[in-house]
Amino acid sequence: MTAIIIGGVFLAAVGTAEYIIHRSFLLITVYGIVSLVTFIFYALDKHAARKGAWRIPEAQLHLLALIGGWPGATVAQHTLRHKSKKASFRFVFWITVFLNGAASIWLLSPEGIRRLNALVDALLNSFS
Repeated sequence: MTAIIIGGVFLAAVGTAEYIIHRSFLLITVYGIVSLVTFIFYALDKHAARKGAWRIPEAQLHLLALIGGWPGATVAQHTLRHKSKKASFRFVFWITVFLNGAASIWLLSPEGIRRLNALVDALLNSFS
């Protein structure tokens, strides 16, 4: 339950920071989408575990957490009771949370905002 609170506080802080610096809420939107996808992957893996079917590799679950899906992963770990006891998985998971948080803080810095805006502009211009 503490992990869910940490995730909620983190998302609220990111949303507030984006609001204060007059962003387009891109970062919080990405967190929401990637968290939903991550939750679905955890649910699929839990279902596969129960059926004895092919499982989603732990490295993929960690990658999803690293790119912003860790809030969804914490909800999945708590509500689905999946990957919540395995110590080696949890250790790597919390490293991905720390790395993602550090990257988010940088993205909300003036330099990070400048680079993120340049990346978004480049992507949008490539589709025009």
